[in-house]
Amino acid sequence: MTWWQSIILGVVEGVTEFLPVSSTGHLTITEKLMGMPIDDPGITAYTAIIQIGAILAAVIYFWGDIWRILTGWLGGLGNKSRRGSDYNMGWAVVVGTVITASVALVGKDLITGALRSLWVVGIGLILWSFAMFAADRYSAKLAPSKQRTLDTITWKDGALLGLIQCLSLVPGVSRSGATIVGGLFSGLDRLASTKLAFYLGIPTLVAAGVYEAATEFSHVSETIGWGVVVIGAVVSFFVAYASIAWLLKFVASNTFTGFVIYRILVGLAVLGLLAGNVITAV
Repeated sequence: MTWWQSIILGVVEGVTEFLPVSSTGHLTITEKLMGMPIDDPGITAYTAIIQIGAILAAVIYFWGDIWRILTGWLGGLGNKSRRGSDYNMGWAVVVGTVITASVALVGKDLITGALRSLWVVGIGLILWSFAMFAADRYSAKLAPSKQRTLDTITWKDGALLGLIQCLSLVPGVSRSGATIVGGLFSGLDRLASTKLAFYLGIPTLVAAGVYEAATEFSHVSETIGWGVVVIGAVVSFFVAYASIAWLLKFVASNTFTGFVIYRILVGLAVLGLLAGNVITAV
């Protein structure tokens, strides 16, 4: 991998990490179009590690919220009188993260092996689009008075969304897309569902990136080198920060229909290229 290829991948990661379009799917497609072996341990590790740059952007952007939730959760652990919505949100994030991380560890070989196929990416992009469309329509039919806000979140919501987030371990589904769908079907409004996707994604993706860096250190060193990893992570940080600001403004007054259409078109394009033997699946 060259430095300019890493810059391109960093841009792709930064743009797509928090949009409901599957960053892993887009990175896999881009890596394949650049002629990289997408099932190589070094490449799969790179894909996970550069997410840390985008997550750092989210941490900085939401630092006020993160600090409030963290202090509210820690304060509530020792004092029942301090248990409020932030305490409940803290437990939702903890429970959801533990569930997703546990499933990811158990299924690591499958995730980095058989699922690293462009057939999976293409099908995942298309099929999950219908789930997004259904959730979006369901949310639109709810009266504003019946839509939930973040203040209503409990650990049970965290458990449910943690389970749903596990579906995003399949490339093409989208971590944020899975969480948003779960949030919308739970009655959360679009903005609340999107913010919850960020809160759940931060610890999950940091854990995934650190785990890959620790366990695949030698593969990265021997195949692509840590210099290009740093470049990709830095680029993804700056691009992701701008992407976060745009997404939150967008979802406040728009549906997810545009993302649904985009996902289906990209999925069909990938499957078409595979069927025509223009590219191979791995």
